[in-house]
Amino acid sequence: MIEQKIAQAVADAVMQNYGKEILPSAIQIQKTNPEFVGDLTVVIFPLLGISRKSPEITGNQIGKFLLSSISEISSFQVVKGFLNLCLTDEFFIEVLKSTEDICHFGFTQPGNEAPVVVEFSSPNTNKPLHLGHIRNNLLGNAVSQILKASGKNVVKVNLVNDRGIHICKSMLAWKLWGNGETPESSGIKGDHLVGKYYVLFDKKFKEEVKSYVIQGMPEEEAEKRSTLMQQARQLLVKWENHDSETIALWKSMNAWVYEGFDVTYRRMGISFDKTYHESETYLLGKKIVEKGLGEGLLVRNKDGSVWADLTSEGLDEKLLLRSDGTSVYITQDLGTAHLRYGEYYPQQLIYVVGNEQNYHFDVLKAVLKKLGYSWSEKLHHLNYGMVELPHGKMKSREGTVVDADDLMDTMTDTARKTTEALGKAEEASPEDLELLYQKVGMAALKYFILKVDPKKNMLFNPEESIDFNGNTGPFIQYTHARIRSLLRKAGADNNPEQIAYTGIQLHKNEKAVLDALRNFPEIVQQAADMLSPALIANYIFDLAKTYNAFYQEVPVMKEENAVLKHFRLHLSFFTASVIKNGMSLLGIDVPEKM
Repeated sequence: MIEQKIAQAVADAVMQNYGKEILPSAIQIQKTNPEFVGDLTVVIFPLLGISRKSPEITGNQIGKFLLSSISEISSFQVVKGFLNLCLTDEFFIEVLKSTEDICHFGFTQPGNEAPVVVEFSSPNTNKPLHLGHIRNNLLGNAVSQILKASGKNVVKVNLVNDRGIHICKSMLAWKLWGNGETPESSGIKGDHLVGKYYVLFDKKFKEEVKSYVIQGMPEEEAEKRSTLMQQARQLLVKWENHDSETIALWKSMNAWVYEGFDVTYRRMGISFDKTYHESETYLLGKKIVEKGLGEGLLVRNKDGSVWADLTSEGLDEKLLLRSDGTSVYITQDLGTAHLRYGEYYPQQLIYVVGNEQNYHFDVLKAVLKKLGYSWSEKLHHLNYGMVELPHGKMKSREGTVVDADDLMDTMTDTARKTTEALGKAEEASPEDLELLYQKVGMAALKYFILKVDPKKNMLFNPEESIDFNGNTGPFIQYTHARIRSLLRKAGADNNPEQIAYTGIQLHKNEKAVLDALRNFPEIVQQAADMLSPALIANYIFDLAKTYNAFYQEVPVMKEENAVLKHFRLHLSFFTASVIKNGMSLLGIDVPEKM
């Protein structure tokens, strides 16, 4: 890249002028402030200790060296401690001319190296997917796509939490109050039906506890005395002992949930290369724990429970098996990690899980290391902040969550109303319009969530996400559709033929678009390194804004110079292609027409 070439030349200039060696990586280069003339700026201040001259003299000496040694630089200007460099028109034109495969620009084909395994989604089979799961799924899928685009082999995996006390709560509630209700008999989507009984259990449990408290019993003791909770725990023991009736009910209710999940995943555009189930991996985890116990690496308490002492690692003691022999959540994580490593021998195991589980993954890595698994260092927890709605936090067991299905319905309806009100949609059949509304609604949802740095908590506002004039998915979709419409009118909707483009002078807005386009491969690599789809999202938004500024000020169809007109159509095609590629990394479709 030109920045690397300039950095090396600055290092050479420092050596020639001041006799000091400096690494090119130490040179600070940034985009020139829009208030000044220039394309790139070298920050001179850090070099003054070497030059022992004023910023103006140092900047001019280095600027003259760069002008004489780098053909892509046309002029320079020193403003205090900043060396502003202007790049030639030929440099920007070469960005377009040298890009042979525009449709795959910025993407690197994977090699033969070990894969990166990305786990995301990880739903529980006691409730439907909700808004928090949406951020998890969108983030995991986007990170996977970005890693692939950067040249990594990627395996997308899902771990379904299909066993445990929370599952037994739904099962028990259905046994006690379900009266044989099924998705078919009720007309309720399977995952929503099971979630209904999870909420019902919590309601009945709280009523029971309250009745004990009214009688004068402390709340903590009342919760322990709860017959409902005791029955749920007994059901879990029956499940682990393979009681036939319990297993049959568990399989039946889980099947309802899986059918519901599949519908939701398809609608979100989410798929997996492999799905694991906790019911199939927790036993391996128990074997690993027993092995560690036999080797003296773990401790069994008097009540029969098994613990890992992690105090020397700055953590606490961690329960791995309960006194009744049943496993805890981390037990199956040990088994699943061991299983995956043996299957893929990955260079990295990435877990996309909310930041409330930061301690859990610190413990997981520490336990694996304690048990002698050196590959524990390959585990990486991609933690993300919580999603809230304007009315506050969500709680699954209290039924205050926003279901993913309901939210997607809302987004489609909002897209329909907004698109029709603004008159954005071209004439189309009702079927095509409905498909467009779904694309716009999902783009609004996905982009609004993914444009935020994963580490940050966020507030999701459905109405704000569909603004066609803001930093939103629909704004970017509309920009793409506008470009494609322009190309169709010009008969240039396929990749325009390369021509010489000699002797043309570029408008500043053309340079700005080309400057943005040339950075796309670097942005993809940065997003992969940082595991941050937000870098892609905000880059595409800036590109769309930059192109719109060009479109408003520079004629395309009305340009009389045939070479210039061809160049601008070629530039437009390139922009539309990068927008499409960038949005595809976020799992977002961009329509050809709007």
